[in-house]
Amino acid sequence: MDITKRDLSLIGIVGLVLFLLGNWAIAITDPVESNYTLTALEMMRSGDYVSPRIYGNYWYDKPAFFYWELIVAYKLFGVNEFAARFFPSVFGVLGLMMTYLFARKLYDRKTGLMAAGILGTCFEYWLLSKTVITDLTLFVFFDAVLIFFYLGYSTGKRSYYYLCYLFAGLATLDKGPIGLLLPGFILLVYIFIRRDFKEILRLKLPQGLLLYALVAGSWYYAMYTIHGMEFVNNFLGVHNFLRATQSEHPQWNVWYYYLMIFFLGCLPWSWTLPAVIRKYIKLKKRPELDMTGSFLLVWALVVNIFYQCMATKYTTYTLPALLPIAILIARYLYDREKLVKRTVGVMLALYAVLTFAVAVPACSNEGYSCKNVAAVYKDRVKADDLVVSYGDYKTSNVFYGDKLVYRLEDAKAIPGMLPDGKSWNAKNVMPFISFEELPEDKDIYLILNNRRFDSFEKDFNTAEWELLESFKNARVYYRKARQ
Repeated sequence: MDITKRDLSLIGIVGLVLFLLGNWAIAITDPVESNYTLTALEMMRSGDYVSPRIYGNYWYDKPAFFYWELIVAYKLFGVNEFAARFFPSVFGVLGLMMTYLFARKLYDRKTGLMAAGILGTCFEYWLLSKTVITDLTLFVFFDAVLIFFYLGYSTGKRSYYYLCYLFAGLATLDKGPIGLLLPGFILLVYIFIRRDFKEILRLKLPQGLLLYALVAGSWYYAMYTIHGMEFVNNFLGVHNFLRATQSEHPQWNVWYYYLMIFFLGCLPWSWTLPAVIRKYIKLKKRPELDMTGSFLLVWALVVNIFYQCMATKYTTYTLPALLPIAILIARYLYDREKLVKRTVGVMLALYAVLTFAVAVPACSNEGYSCKNVAAVYKDRVKADDLVVSYGDYKTSNVFYGDKLVYRLEDAKAIPGMLPDGKSWNAKNVMPFISFEELPEDKDIYLILNNRRFDSFEKDFNTAEWELLESFKNARVYYRKARQ
């Protein structure tokens, strides 16, 4: 076995242990993980692997690639937490291997190993490698676009550019048009900084865009053929354009948001970030950047600045910037190899402890997941029974309870909550039911958020409801059908 294969084997084994450890015991959480896991489950059960669906309705939040990953994992391991978290962990390992190979190509083996160790122990990278979310898949595809661009640009072997379009297509299948637009924007910024405008003509645009269209366009064309403008308006209009122009979480739309997130995400290596930036950007004179360092810095900065300009802020958006930062930190700490090794070793042990001491118990809390809540009624509920949720609607109830759950609201409020294609209400595709519509001839299970307990006592005849189980944040009640 040559030294590169040995290094990759070491990275693969350590990475898999780190990212897969405890996944079987970490409950699926709300609101994000449960949406993905339930959508993939409904796609698999329906036999329709093209159109994502949730609560029996078509769902245009994300493209299909990540759902396909989940379906494959379900078929391999069954429908459980380990299966749901399997591919994020696998892509986390692939990201480490990719970082090692790229850093080794740019510099040397030592830099590659240090960069992989630094990236794998960044808090955000570890966390997302265990989370049921699209971002680790996007990380690999998105960053592969930029890696193959730089390899083609720096070596003059422009056949690498075809791989850029291939991975941009895969990134678009995973997350949407951002898989092409943002890495494309980054490489254009880099070309403009170097004033090498002729390189734009060498990007193999006609052939490359055709390859991109074949890879990404097949699913989008199929969706448009099946669903028409409903898909276009919802997927592009709400989940892309609206997200970019209207904040879904206004409280986080502040100028320092991604500075804070990136600092926290880079822990325990965050202390090096000011020095790394200062090394490349000198305030008193025009920056003199080497070709490789400038590319890595542009990559990291543009990702953060781009998303800071978007209205909606999510903690995971800037993940692709961790790869170039990990390489830059490795170069900065190149002569402090013992420090890097000790830090990596300590963090590996710490993450193992955090998995079982924090992640497992925290995700089992019904404030984050309704696994325990659903267990109360799952084995009792019959086909004709009705399950309703009053208060904080949790998709994990549907996933774990294996029963459609209706969102209980006042009849006057429901029209203003339904999807309208123009606002964030487009995400409210769960079934609604009003108090007046609750049937008398069916057994009903009520999941009550404790914050709505006063309303429950006011709006219901509590004597008719049997308390089955009480939790810190929720209660489960049962009402027998009236004869």
